[in-house]
Amino acid sequence: MLCCMPGVAFVPALLVSWSSAAFIISYAIAVLAGHVEPLVPYISDTGTKPPESGVFGFMINISALLAAITMYIRYLLIEKQNESSHFVRSSCNMFTLCMGLMGCTGMGIVATFQELAVPSVHDIGALVAFGSGVVYITLQSIISYKSCPRWNTHFVCHIRMAISVISCIATIPMIVFASKISMTKIDWTPGEKDYTYHFMSAICEWTVAFGFIFFFLTFIRDFQRFSIRISTEIHED
Repeated sequence: MLCCMPGVAFVPALLVSWSSAAFIISYAIAVLAGHVEPLVPYISDTGTKPPESGVFGFMINISALLAAITMYIRYLLIEKQNESSHFVRSSCNMFTLCMGLMGCTGMGIVATFQELAVPSVHDIGALVAFGSGVVYITLQSIISYKSCPRWNTHFVCHIRMAISVISCIATIPMIVFASKISMTKIDWTPGEKDYTYHFMSAICEWTVAFGFIFFFLTFIRDFQRFSIRISTEIHED
């Protein structure tokens, strides 16, 4: 069904569906195994202990790869549109891509280094993933407005900017509350020390994560009008 989509729209569609499945499946396994409480655990908490850790690591690494491919295609799309419209500097488009790829690298670090095994590396990866990701979608929102109305509708631009603003707002308390937690653990229960900080930070984390998913969902229509052709020429001596 994804392959029947016009252009390269199947790429962001696959990214959205795969990433959603990664979060949901890991969460379901972790809760059913009794490793985390059902009420808003950290995303990383749902991928710390086996068997969910294997599923989480594998699926999030694939998500990072799909996100990188999506971002690169988006870069090529803007470059192509910019040839006739000149609505954004090529350097700005490249910088936006670099920020996105940094976020993908952070995702790979989060998936590879579990929260309890190497917490410092895991936390750095999460900070890079969320921080760079928020910068990426914000810059993409600005670029969308610059390309409007020829390449984007005002409605899509408003949706993207709204997602960016919500994600930016949620990122700040996510970091602040997480910094106030004095222990690294995954089996949180209401009423214990630092639970409120954990709960609020986790809500913000899920908000930002699904903000990214919904943002990439808006790429599908743009990608329907874009196709990549790879030509191979063979020369005989």
